[in-house]
Amino acid sequence: MKQLLIAGCGDLGQRLARRLDDSLWTTHGLRRNPGQLENPVRAIGGDLLDPASLEVVAGQWDAIIYQATPGQRSPEDYRRSYVDGLVNLLQQASADRLIFVSSSAVYGQDQGQWVDETSPTEPDSFAGQILLEAEAAARRHNGIVVRFSGIYGPGRDYLIRSLSSGQARCRPDPPQWTNRIHAEDCAGVLSHVLELEAPEPVYCASDPNPTPRCEVLQWLADQLGVPGPGSDRQDRGQGKRVSSRRLTDSGFKFQYPDYQTGYGELLP
Repeated sequence: MKQLLIAGCGDLGQRLARRLDDSLWTTHGLRRNPGQLENPVRAIGGDLLDPASLEVVAGQWDAIIYQATPGQRSPEDYRRSYVDGLVNLLQQASADRLIFVSSSAVYGQDQGQWVDETSPTEPDSFAGQILLEAEAAARRHNGIVVRFSGIYGPGRDYLIRSLSSGQARCRPDPPQWTNRIHAEDCAGVLSHVLELEAPEPVYCASDPNPTPRCEVLQWLADQLGVPGPGSDRQDRGQGKRVSSRRLTDSGFKFQYPDYQTGYGELLP
């Protein structure tokens, strides 16, 4: 039986555990509040920022997935969650396969360009810069990096709520490109990478259909029967378009390949 440790185990970790063959994998979830975890995850209490508490997971694992998230959007919280926590864990535990969950925020492109695993990573945001530091730490331990775009799904329905409250805004021209991945596909990607025989060092994970923000919001408004988005006149960039070709070429198939399929299940 292979032993998997999910560090920072939350919603995605639970989804992943339900996908794995429990005759092949035993999934352990590490978090400060282990009582929130449910079967088939075996809960372990520990704080990634408290090295002494991590002795409970010391030793060799078949696989470790690091998917901690910061409590607040600040440089201090990002560094503690992504860099310090990872370093603390890897001082105690090692794995035959380490997967670090990162983000497409590592890309700074903002004129609608396509980006993939070979594109320059020169983010302007502190989030992207700190994630790159954490990726480098994971790579020093032969870790595999998975860069998710914007995650949506049950409990992650910001766009729907923003439309319902009349707060949604967008700019139709030039378009503001958006990239997304359903939470269930996130779990599918992690399961897929976990089982790949010869994985690449980095994978971008985003559904194959980047879409202008106004198109997504207007479609949602039509489905909800509410007014469309208001006009955003701020002079922002156009964002980027994330390619998951490397992932799909490796055999992965998206359950939710576009926003209509994914959001269609979330609508009331």
